[in-house]
Formats: sequence, structure tokens, C-alpha cells
Amino acid sequence: MIDDELIQQCADPSLKVEIVQKFIEEVGGADHLTVTVRAGERIILVPKPSTEDEAMQLIQQNLGQSIVRVGVTQYPAGLGIQDASELNPDLLDSCKNISMGTALFAKVYRIVTNWYGAPAQEALEDAILAYKSGWFEGKQVFYEPDPGEPGLATHPVAGRDSKEAEQGAQAAGGGNGQSAQPFSEEDPNKAGIRIDLSGIKENSRE
Repeated sequence: MIDDELIQQCADPSLKVEIVQKFIEEVGGADHLTVTVRAGERIILVPKPSTEDEAMQLIQQNLGQSIVRVGVTQYPAGLGIQDASELNPDLLDSCKNISMGTALFAKVYRIVTNWYGAPAQEALEDAILAYKSGWFEGKQVFYEPDPGEPGLATHPVAGRDSKEAEQGAQAAGGGNGQSAQPFSEEDPNKAGIRIDLSGIKENSRE
């Protein structure tokens, strides 16, 4: 259980303490070294790291092949980076993980709340589900632009054109025109091919 003092010190100030508590209760890891690896809906059993170095190695080994979530807020490890060498050790610091995770959740909550058109209990529940899965209304929610304060528009996610969504994805990942989603955090089936097997098929025909 994360104490209120740490939440007040580290969490995104746009979220009420009780919302952060519910968010961490629903999605959070057991501690700051918790690394969860999934392939689709299936959880892959991995050794529990006992040090930050072990946790970082575990993240690097699985990033790009599976969905990797880290720490107290189960933050998506590959979000906005182009290479595993860019991984930030802050992911494993409790306070910084809470800061990063609640800031990302706050954006997701705003997206969902704006889709509803007004704050609602269902919006909070759907925002937590969207953070867990990475998807909302058929879109990868972490890469959607932040709509700003709730209630400014109704269903902006559904109505946004593809060009604006692409620009938002680049901004979310600090992109420079390249894909902001190199590790396909929410769909390991789209991860890049690491070994070129195309020659095997050709040779089999000879």
C-alpha cells in the first residue's frame, strides 16, 4: 500500500489523492521493482528481480517482443523511446514512477472524460481499463494527443482526423517524424522482426 504522503509528494497534481489511490490499487505493482511481461492477454512468468540492475536487464530482454510494464504504476517501459538503450532508470524509482505513471494516467483520464462529455464514475473505470490495456475506442490511447481539461469537447477521440492523431503520437514520443512506437508497447505481434527468415522460404523452393 502506497502511503498518502508519497502520493501527495509525487503524483500528478491534476489528480485527486483518492483517484490516485484507486488507480494504484487497480493497476499498481507490488513494489518499485515489479516488472510484468505479457504477450497479448497472457502473462509471461519471469524471475522476480531483487535489484535495479536485474530489473533493467529483465526489461531490456523483453522489450520489443512483449508488453513490459514497470514499477508502482506499471508504467509502459517502451513508451516514446526508439532504442532499449534509452530506457530511463527513473522507471524504478518509486516517486518518479508515480510521477510518470500518474501524469500518463491523467492524460488517459482526460481523453476518456472528454469522450463521455462530462466527468462520471464510468469514465474513471474506463480510464483505468484503458491504462491497463493501452487501448480506448479502438485507438492506442498513450499515443493520442492530450485533449486538455475535461468537458471541452464531446467524443474528440472518435472525431479526430488521422493527421492530427499522427502528430499527437509523434509529440507523445518526442518524435522527429519517425514512428514514436518502436516497441509496439500494446501489441507485441507488431514488434519488429529481429531475424530475417525470408531466405529460408526461398531456399526451400530450390
